[in-house]
Amino acid sequence: MPTISMFYGVLIRMYYDDHNPPHFHAYYNNKEAVFTLDGKLIKGEFPKKQLKLVEAWSIIHKKELEADWLLCKNNEELFTIQPLV
Repeated sequence: MPTISMFYGVLIRMYYDDHNPPHFHAYYNNKEAVFTLDGKLIKGEFPKKQLKLVEAWSIIHKKELEADWLLCKNNEELFTIQPLV
């Protein structure tokens, strides 16, 4: 489960051989949430401030997230995606 980005204490990861729909996992302290590639919360809980940061980051980096999802499906090495600054 590679970490593809990290910003403001939030870790963004994708699992190899994960299920559809395309998504990523975000972690902050003891919270975990699953998001669509365009930043919609699918499952879990996240603090409101960090939720907004993840949503904004995923909108900015949607194309890179799509590319990493395809790499995941092919068991290939993922690209690191720029953090939110």
